[in-house]
Amino acid sequence: MSGHSKWSTIKRQKGVKDAAKGAIFTKLGNALALAARSGTDPDTNFTLRLAIDKAKSNNMPMANIQRAIDRVSDKNEAVLTEVLYEGYGPNGVAILVSVTTDNINRTYPEVRLAFSKHGGSIADKGSVVFQFNYRGLIKVNGQIDDLLLPIIEAGAEDVLEENNELIIYTNPKALAEVRDKLREMSIEVTDAELTYLPKQTIEVNDTILAGKILRLMTALEEIDEVDNIFVNFEIADSVMETL
Repeated sequence: MSGHSKWSTIKRQKGVKDAAKGAIFTKLGNALALAARSGTDPDTNFTLRLAIDKAKSNNMPMANIQRAIDRVSDKNEAVLTEVLYEGYGPNGVAILVSVTTDNINRTYPEVRLAFSKHGGSIADKGSVVFQFNYRGLIKVNGQIDDLLLPIIEAGAEDVLEENNELIIYTNPKALAEVRDKLREMSIEVTDAELTYLPKQTIEVNDTILAGKILRLMTALEEIDEVDNIFVNFEIADSVMETL
């Protein structure tokens, strides 16, 4: 199975600027409000439970978390929509852009413009996502030799060691259950989320092409409504050193 989030790794390596704290809280609040539509009790709504945990890990105050959840019952609040845009970047690399927006008519042109200005294009629904698998992803601290058996017993489908941590893959519907079992075993869980994993990864070995792709990715990251980006490329280490 391909690595979990190539773009996240590249962002760290290249120091791509993260959103300001206010913007991060807005994104987290939108995720909370969206998840709360399926129920405001995190004990029965695992998507909301994940959103709350992520908000807490980003030091979002509990008052803000509760206010975001309460938006689901406020008829004066704008209706949020979750959309997955599919597209291709330079050299045909596959890109999925997850957004949460209260105005698709505003957000879609911004995403489309980012693609078109940087050598990419928006694709038809379903024409890119088939290149990815939808999975639960859990990160834990520890050594694979020590934790492999309990991780498998907890219900993991696959596990690998990457960047000094263990990456665990699960069935999307089993994500919360596996995470909770790991915690019950006193295994330190550092993150848990639903993600899209590329079935095959394209390695970019050309410096000019890599620069074009990075400019597109940065432009997409700068759109306020963008929550996550999933890609099927990785940049060769020798090229990363020159960028």
